[in-house]
Amino acid sequence: QGRLVESGGGSVQAGGSLRLSCSPSTYIGGIFCVGWFRQSPGKEREGVATISHGGTGTRYAADVKGRFTITQDNDNNTLVLEMNNVQVADTAMYYCVMDRPGRFRETCPLDGHYDSWGQGIQVTVSS
Repeated sequence: QGRLVESGGGSVQAGGSLRLSCSPSTYIGGIFCVGWFRQSPGKEREGVATISHGGTGTRYAADVKGRFTITQDNDNNTLVLEMNNVQVADTAMYYCVMDRPGRFRETCPLDGHYDSWGQGIQVTVSS
């Protein structure tokens, strides 16, 4: 499976912004579904945002919609999550996820299986 490397995490105050990036070893333009998941201590892993092939469709978790934006840059082979107006509840380990090449799905679910996962990057929001 592809290797995924996340960057851009860190600490920020509530109301601030962060930009997460994911650099896959596989060409992202050939992958149908890519996205971001997160896991907070004591909670299950949850989908944050997904984007389908070529950016034709996006999905967001209800609590980040309107604050987070997922984009796919095929030229730079990068997946980006722009996080604005972050809240303490956004504190979590964030993971970049990706389907395997050749896998096709009609939608890119927030609660589905993904073939490749990054190591994760910590985002900490303080009040």
